[in-house]
Amino acid sequence: MTGHFDVVVVGGGPSGSTCARLCAEQGLSVCLLEEHASAGIPVQCAGLLSLAAFEECSVPDSCIIATVRGARIVSSLGPVLSFDAGVPKAHVVDRAILDREMLARAARAGAEIRMKTAFFRREGHSIVTRGIRGKEEISFGVLVGADGAASRVARESGMPRPAHVLAGLQADIAWRMDEGLVEIHPDASPDFFGWAIPIGPGRARVGLAGLRDVRTTFPRFLGRFFGDGHQATVHLVSGAIPIGPRARTYGNRVLLVGDAAGMAKPTSGGGVYTGVRAARHAAHVIGEAVRKGKFSDDDLSPYEKAWRADFGRELSLGLRLFEVRRKMTPGDIAGIIRALDDPAIIRDIVSLGDMDRPGKIVRRLATRPELFPLLGTIIRSMVLKNFNKNIF
Repeated sequence: MTGHFDVVVVGGGPSGSTCARLCAEQGLSVCLLEEHASAGIPVQCAGLLSLAAFEECSVPDSCIIATVRGARIVSSLGPVLSFDAGVPKAHVVDRAILDREMLARAARAGAEIRMKTAFFRREGHSIVTRGIRGKEEISFGVLVGADGAASRVARESGMPRPAHVLAGLQADIAWRMDEGLVEIHPDASPDFFGWAIPIGPGRARVGLAGLRDVRTTFPRFLGRFFGDGHQATVHLVSGAIPIGPRARTYGNRVLLVGDAAGMAKPTSGGGVYTGVRAARHAAHVIGEAVRKGKFSDDDLSPYEKAWRADFGRELSLGLRLFEVRRKMTPGDIAGIIRALDDPAIIRDIVSLGDMDRPGKIVRRLATRPELFPLLGTIIRSMVLKNFNKNIF
């Protein structure tokens, strides 16, 4: 045995660092394990954060590499929808710098940080780690899994899997685009979408995610930007995006946060906002449990109630929209873009659109009479496709 901690956090990303910091600020003994040598590397995130998400991270502006005001939604069949709020709506951040800053804050709060140290297995109220310090055993009061979509903590704990896991590929390329707008290509993937995000003058981060065939779909998508197909890519990375939260995110002295809990937003794939929000709820519940010396499932269950009350409804709505999107054709999507290209609707999008809580704009659009024919067509199309699939 190499020590006991009130809290052991596995994973040094934004959700893990936030949970470790907030627990340490309560006077708890905290150990955070990060399997890599440096936080935020390898970068497996597009780095686009809403203003609210960036504020939740509590990091300096030095992490920001670009600021965007709106978006262009581009159909492969021609229609384009553009909207520009005229004011900042999101920041593009350097995830390596952001993650290092958040981890440093956890360390300054008193958390013990162990880099190049991986969670190997659990044995009762202890875990076995392997890393730069060799094999160690650490006992804990609460174990926090913040170790990403392929969470080993979740697997060891027998937690239910997320509904879906997307594969993603992205590359930084030399390409000129409006530095104030992101581009969304909603039919670049049969299951999800593609994106182009400005990361500096003459540079863009281009990516795509989906449930299948991503390695063949992504090069075709890049061809839209390269033209002759001979332009070099820089920093090609892959990653996994869990869609649909795990049915249970606590139990047997374990709490799951962020991607490990399946908390990525089904509408965008982003997980920083939800992960950090969940970490705040986790730290509060952990603090109460440690103070009482009680770690039963009943004592930890307020965590799941808290995060579901906070953003669970948005994740549920997003998952329904994701399932509808999977059944749409490029023609369906082009029709939606044409229908939305109306000044009054664009004003709604600008005023009510929220990357982290899309329910507001979805509910508003559903009340617009001019969209009723389109919504009816989509619903009939979805029903017919399901009928044909079930019959034939």
